[in-house]
Order: sequence, then C-alpha cells, then structure tokens
Amino acid sequence: MANNSDNIERISQRLDMLDQRLDNIDSMVTAVIERIMVQPITMTVICPHCNKNIELGFIGTESSESDLIS
Repeated sequence: MANNSDNIERISQRLDMLDQRLDNIDSMVTAVIERIMVQPITMTVICPHCNKNIELGFIGTESSESDLIS
C-alpha cells in the first residue's frame, strides 16, 4: 500500500513541476509576443543537425477586433 501512495505522490510532484514549467514557457512566449507587437525582433538559433546559425525575424501588426471575427 505504501508503494502505491509513494508512486501517486511522485506523480503528483512531477505534474506540479510540469505545470510550473509550462507556466514559465507561457510567460516567456507572452513576453516575446508583446515585444514583437511593439517592435521587430530577431532571434538567432543554432541548428542541432548542421550547427549553422539561423536568423529568424519577426514583425507584428495590430489588427482591430473586427478583423479577428470571421
């Protein structure tokens, strides 16, 4: 019985950690999106396969609410 409750507690802890990580990712993505909407942003990432630098540029535009409703 104790083994099952230990497993449940471990699963619960892992789910809590995953929830925190997802919240952190959400916060980072939200911050990036807010910045993109204000000014252009450039990100440089390294390809894990060929080790080349890849430069990504993002430019945001603001649309009215009527544009969002289709």
